[in-house]
Amino acid sequence: MTTDPFILNPILAKLRTEFVKGQLLESDINKDPMSQFQQWLAEAMATDAYANAMVLSTVDCNGMPSSRVMLLRDISFNGFTFFTNYKSQKGEELEKNRHGALVFFWPALERQVRVTGTIKKLPAKESTAYFNSRPFGSKVAAWASQQSRVLSDRYVLEERVNVLQNEFKDKDVPRPDHWGGYVLEPQSIEFWQGRESRLHDRLRFIREDGDWKMERLMP
Repeated sequence: MTTDPFILNPILAKLRTEFVKGQLLESDINKDPMSQFQQWLAEAMATDAYANAMVLSTVDCNGMPSSRVMLLRDISFNGFTFFTNYKSQKGEELEKNRHGALVFFWPALERQVRVTGTIKKLPAKESTAYFNSRPFGSKVAAWASQQSRVLSDRYVLEERVNVLQNEFKDKDVPRPDHWGGYVLEPQSIEFWQGRESRLHDRLRFIREDGDWKMERLMP
């Protein structure tokens, strides 16, 4: 019995990259991982208009994970803040399982940050303050979209938007009860810096009894 040899896709096979833009040493990193993250985020913002883009992963009651790209909106309440529809898939999963993970990837800097922790809702006051800062169209969209639900036709959504735009015209749009913020309170934060020959630097912070312990991981 023979096995055919594994053949790489010829297009993907050409996408080989050496990581040569930096290093991450224990002597250089801030011992407060949240401060270190803010430093890296600021550096990424100088090269990437979507530096605050992140992959958020949640898990349903059957253990099936799901991921989507979100935008980080703040670093507050000792965690990472984002906003969404509470009745969306992610919102429903978070009602049953508060654990989640984030991944930030900044290819121009050959850096990655991985975060795991517990996610909870922001206070209503904070969600309302952020909602009030949004453009009119985004406020209307929060009312119009039953996020993650099946939509028979885009026309149905657009008609609902038109109705709501007329209803809220020249008015302050209130925050819907089903829309607001979450904060991921980190239990671990890993900083990854690409290095040559795939010998990457990985420094991980683990929260233990309120303090952060740092350790180096194999690449």
